[in-house]
Amino acid sequence: MSVLNRLFGSDSSIVHDRAFQVLLFVNLSPPLGAALVSPLLDTLTGKYGVTEAQIGLVMTAFTAPSIVLIPVIGVLADRYGRKSVMLCGLLLFGIGGTALAFTTDFRTVLFLRFVQGIGFGGLTPIIVASIGDFYEGEAEATAQGIRFASSGLTLLLFPFLGGVLVALAWNAPFVVYALPFPAAVLLYHYFEEPLDVRTERRAMTGIDDLLAFIRHRRAAALLLGRSIPNFVYLSFLTYNSFIVVRGGGGTPEQAGLLVAVTSIAHALTATQAGRVTAHFASRFYPLTGASIALGGGLALLGAAPNFATVVFAGVAVGAGFGLSLSLYRSILTGIAPPEIRGGIVSTGSSLGRVTSTLAPLALGTVVGLWRPVLGFTPAVRGAVIVAGVASALCGVISLVVAYRAPPLATERTEPVSGDD
Repeated sequence: MSVLNRLFGSDSSIVHDRAFQVLLFVNLSPPLGAALVSPLLDTLTGKYGVTEAQIGLVMTAFTAPSIVLIPVIGVLADRYGRKSVMLCGLLLFGIGGTALAFTTDFRTVLFLRFVQGIGFGGLTPIIVASIGDFYEGEAEATAQGIRFASSGLTLLLFPFLGGVLVALAWNAPFVVYALPFPAAVLLYHYFEEPLDVRTERRAMTGIDDLLAFIRHRRAAALLLGRSIPNFVYLSFLTYNSFIVVRGGGGTPEQAGLLVAVTSIAHALTATQAGRVTAHFASRFYPLTGASIALGGGLALLGAAPNFATVVFAGVAVGAGFGLSLSLYRSILTGIAPPEIRGGIVSTGSSLGRVTSTLAPLALGTVVGLWRPVLGFTPAVRGAVIVAGVASALCGVISLVVAYRAPPLATERTEPVSGDD
């Protein structure tokens, strides 16, 4: 048995496909939008002449446009082609990012980050849809998991590289944002969409088909369920340091270690999505387990009495996050017809961005209400526990609704039902 088979299962041969290799290289760029800048924010406050509160706008300017534009970009990808949209996304992402190295004007910085955010909208969702164009069933679940795992590894490696480069010059890390340019060259020369997808595109009728599809009870339930992992993960990232440091008497280094362990867990679990799928007659069962691990892990983080329990909670969150998002993305590409697949996947991504944005706001509101009565640390612990339990319940309920709903006529596989 080859090393790849041991790592990824019987569908590991997909890593030799040229189209998949190109998509993996393109996939290196999108995670850098937040991961590369995040460790630099404290350093950049002085360079940009802004306060600690204002520097957060650098992140908001990047995330905000994708919430609205991702579904629109998905429809454009369905109509005009995945390759064209990804090329535009890479160029906008690269131009907006590398130009940051040449300005300290904060308004210009926010504009460039906004441009990057538009570029992001043409990358991750379209990469996911493209994988769905090439593969089906367990092979597609494996491909989605490997892609997701590569994003996790990017999140581990490039923030460290940014920290090394900033020691050379404050703007040196932004050279990493030139990565999309060689990716665009490879995409242009070596990537072609499947012929059947291009044929289906010529027959499409418009956005009405997308809206009608989303109104179907199974599709709506799956899209809702797909947004929950983002809520849990952002809640975890927002409050884990408060629980580790203030609640448990730990150190910032331990909080950083916890995030690293969680990232490794979600990267490793994502690569096993195809192998896990092969062991069940329906994806309903592993997705239910992943939903419980996600929410239960977050609740356990809130209740954890010591650092060992916190680490266990982080592993549960990471494993649930990696498996659930890989399977949800695979399911959505599987139930959507090719002519609206980009729009469906992009709608799911947009909902994920919405819940990611709402998570800190929702938990912050609860902490603010409970703090005068309970104190800060108990309020944080209570809010995290409630968020974890509620997320697990919502995840399982959405899956039950999808399980009991009639199948869609366009399903290539039976994603959450037991009628295989």
